[in-house]
This record gives sequence, structure tokens and C-alpha cells, in this order.
Amino acid sequence: MANVNIDWSNLGFNYQPITKRYVANYKDGHWEKGGLTEDATIVLNECAGILQYCQEVFEGLKAYRTKDGRIVTFRPDLNAKRMMDSAKRLVMPPVPEEMFMEAVDQVVSANKDWIPPYESGGALYLRPYLFATGPVIGVKPSDEYQFRLFGTPVGSYFKNGIKPITICVSDFDRAAPHGTGDIKAGLNYAMSLHPYILAHENGFDENMYLDAATRTYVEETGGANFLFVTKDNVIVTPKSNSILPSITRRSLVALAEKLGYKVEHRPVKFTELEEFAEAGLCGTAAVICPVGKVVSKDKTIEFASGMQEMGPVLTKLYNTLRGVQLGTVEAPEGWIREIK
Repeated sequence: MANVNIDWSNLGFNYQPITKRYVANYKDGHWEKGGLTEDATIVLNECAGILQYCQEVFEGLKAYRTKDGRIVTFRPDLNAKRMMDSAKRLVMPPVPEEMFMEAVDQVVSANKDWIPPYESGGALYLRPYLFATGPVIGVKPSDEYQFRLFGTPVGSYFKNGIKPITICVSDFDRAAPHGTGDIKAGLNYAMSLHPYILAHENGFDENMYLDAATRTYVEETGGANFLFVTKDNVIVTPKSNSILPSITRRSLVALAEKLGYKVEHRPVKFTELEEFAEAGLCGTAAVICPVGKVVSKDKTIEFASGMQEMGPVLTKLYNTLRGVQLGTVEAPEGWIREIK
């Protein structure tokens, strides 16, 4: 790790270009062989499909240094499969799983010096993405695409400890019942930016989106799934066709069941929130971010776990998953991919 000059103790969650990234092009009906490049610049036709009609999907995952010095990624095969599903929904050629995994392995292996040390709590964040490069002026799918994967070193998501946040119920809808809420497309995140800024201007940390059809059921935030814990320690996750299938959430659920917790994956009415003891957001960046308070126009819901610390059940799940990722807890078979 002598080739880079980074203060590992002060890493934020920001973009910092590393040495090499992966690029592959789709043209004439097939994927060309991909490979590594040091060029971080993308050159596009002014009429490229990504610029005109937002054909773009992406993923997010991390590479870690474990306590015993290994370099690993966490369940990258699930990212590959989810990206294929996202691409199909936007009529894009799916990146083959073999190419996706090759890109992850090559970028991590070529940029080992950029992976933060175990003690820092950081990781090499990886961003695979697929976008339309061919020119289109009529509303139709492009004929040409590019798949890229870059990395950037990031620090621990919680700089000042894991403190519960306050969120508000958004007046906006995140996704239509038969829309694109269940895929990881950039267009979904673009529409969440205005509500996110409004939430911050009003003193809240994030939004809670309700279902667009009835505004009765809890869905997710702009970029994370919800986890709730009942007073009887039952873990509940909202179910909807317009919620992104979070890999972190699925992993936490699997670990919860292994730890002996009962788990319910079902529609969750907003009126139920007062019955829960703990609440949290889950995703790649933070694993779990505790929620202490939810504010709507006519009520404020304060969870029993409070605003000082994460509740005991979510803390156990957080520590278990982080242990799996960092090599201090035995991982279920197939969850960890070691990179030489």
C-alpha cells in the first residue's frame, strides 16, 4: 500500500479516481472483449441514448481488506444478476455474469493499493454501470452500449458513530406500481433529488416514500430499503413490486434467520409504525442506518430505541454482517469472493 498517499483515517464518502477501471463495448449485436484502462474520461456522441432517453443502469458494491489480510468482495454475483434484470427492463443488452465478475476481479486486483486497511473501517467502493452510447433521435432503444466499472476508496459511513436519524414522509411518489422502482436505474435516483433537498431544507435526514397507488404502505427511501423490529423482536421488511431488491437487506434477513429471529417480508402499513420498537435503513454504503423518528403532516412517530443509539436487534444484525464482510464472522457459503 506504498503507492498511494492517502490519509486513511479521514476518508469520506466521495469520488476519488484510482489507477485503473474496466471498459467493454456492445456493438453490432454482441459484446466486444473488455479490459482495463487508465483513462477516466468518457467521450460520447451528442445524440447518445444515455443523453437523450436516460438508458442507464448501475450497481454498487465494495471490496474489503479482512482482519487476516485477505482482499474480498461481498456477494458480487447478486449484483451481476440484479444488473441483468435492470438492463432487460430498459431494453439494454445485459452484461453477462462472467464479464461482470471479470470486471470486478480485474479492477480490484489492479487497484489493491487503493483498498483501505482493515483498521480504517473503509473499503474500495465499486460502481459498475451500463449506458447507451449509440445515437438515437426517435424514441427507441440505442444499438450501442458501454459497460464500465470504476472504484473509489471510501471511509466508514458513520464518522461520528452510528446515530439514529429523523426522516419525513415525502409528499412525492418514488415509483409507480408498474414502473421502474424495482430496478437500479439512474432515472429513479434523479427523481429523488428534489424531495431529498426539500427534506434537508426542512431539517430531516431522509424521506420515507409511501406506495403511489394508495399512500397507505411503506416502501423505501430514495436509496435504501427499510427494516423494522417489533416489540417481540420479529424483523419485518416491506414487500412491494416497486421496491428495489436490496442485496444488503436480503443478506441481513438471511443472517437474522440464522441467528434465530423470526422474519416477515410483507406489506407494511404506515399506521403500523407506532407498533415497532426499532427501525432502520439498509444498503451497501451504511449496512444499517438507524431511524429514531418519522414525521408526517399529522403525527410524529418515535421508536422505543430512541435517538441516542441503534436498537439492540439491529445492532446485532449490523455487527454480524460487518463481521462477515471483514472476516471476523464465518460467512455463509458463497457469500465471500476472495481476490488474489
